[in-house]
Amino acid sequence: MRITVIGATGGIGRQIVAHGLDAGHDVVAAVRNPAALAAHPRLTVHGIDIFDADALARSMDGSDAVLSALGPRPGDDTPVIKAGAQSALDAMAKTGVRRLIIVSANGAFVEPGDGLVTRFVVKPILGRVLTASFADVRAMESIVRASDVDWTLMRPPRLQDKPVTGRYRTAIDRGLARGMFMGRPDVAHAMLAILEAPETYRHFETVAY
Repeated sequence: MRITVIGATGGIGRQIVAHGLDAGHDVVAAVRNPAALAAHPRLTVHGIDIFDADALARSMDGSDAVLSALGPRPGDDTPVIKAGAQSALDAMAKTGVRRLIIVSANGAFVEPGDGLVTRFVVKPILGRVLTASFADVRAMESIVRASDVDWTLMRPPRLQDKPVTGRYRTAIDRGLARGMFMGRPDVAHAMLAILEAPETYRHFETVAY
């Protein structure tokens, strides 16, 4: 499968690229700085402004799926997640690519299945600390949900840097009790695992250990 990765130099994006190549996919990385990624025979790196839908369309032309791992920039409240999603959707409309898997955030939403502590303590605290970031995430989800592509919103909890395990829990359209942490490599693993999973189309998937 040929996949285009947006946010390919970030913590999750690099893992999508690496695990995607390991799985035998052809990967196109749409990035601002092409030098940030090492060469690989099945990796094509396009140095573009990902918020330019025309340029992004040229990167994703011929791809089977788009995986977006954009996250907030430290110290910057600019709504990059929403803007990146809109650019991706505009580019998909130009190219006819249907499949979109995009990183969201579990903490931004109260979900069925959340435990009492998560619902009434953890998430309210996170909402006060990460007000701008979570507003950006919710705005992104709104425009993705309103689109007609085959989207899946991947909602991990607090992210960690740890080796990939391939062992984690998932749930569709509900939270995971005691699901407090998830490694970035395993988020990438989970995203790649549902590339061809129609049961996840137009749903959110929660992932956690």
